[in-house]
Amino acid sequence: MKKKSSPKRARVSRPARPRRTAKPGPAAEKFSIHSILVPIDFSLHSKNALKYAVPLAEKFKASLHLVYVVEPTIYPADLGFGQVVLPGVEEELREKGGEELQSLMEKEIGGRVKSSCAVRTGNPHQEILREAEELGVALIVVATHGHSGVEHMLFGSTADRIVRNAKCPVLTVRPEQPK
Repeated sequence: MKKKSSPKRARVSRPARPRRTAKPGPAAEKFSIHSILVPIDFSLHSKNALKYAVPLAEKFKASLHLVYVVEPTIYPADLGFGQVVLPGVEEELREKGGEELQSLMEKEIGGRVKSSCAVRTGNPHQEILREAEELGVALIVVATHGHSGVEHMLFGSTADRIVRNAKCPVLTVRPEQPK
């Protein structure tokens, strides 16, 4: 038996459709970084995070806010009186921290962007998150210290806690690796 041949279809050429370009969604249209919070503990890691934050602030015309947190100094007491807080040491750390923040702002930021700083006392991650919420910052730029294993288990990570609990985006800056 002979196979029936199907009728040949003529190809019709159509003009090419213009490509659709993706329009930014509502979130992208509203995206702006108006202020950036950078927690500073004066380690090389936190200063490195600041070096990332300054050009970001310039690009987005955002203000920079630096925060340093003094942990309460508690000493175990003798004779069963319980723990003792020494406010003089804490106040000295606050004053020295404020001076160092001002110096760091002048050296690293200068007049490149609007900047401010604050010194707080308490648990670092809680105080950093409070500062971010009170200021209504759009982004937190925080350094990770690169701890892992047992050291991470024992000491935890302020950066991890900030990432998990922040109400705004968080950019983590890893320590520079030797080349």
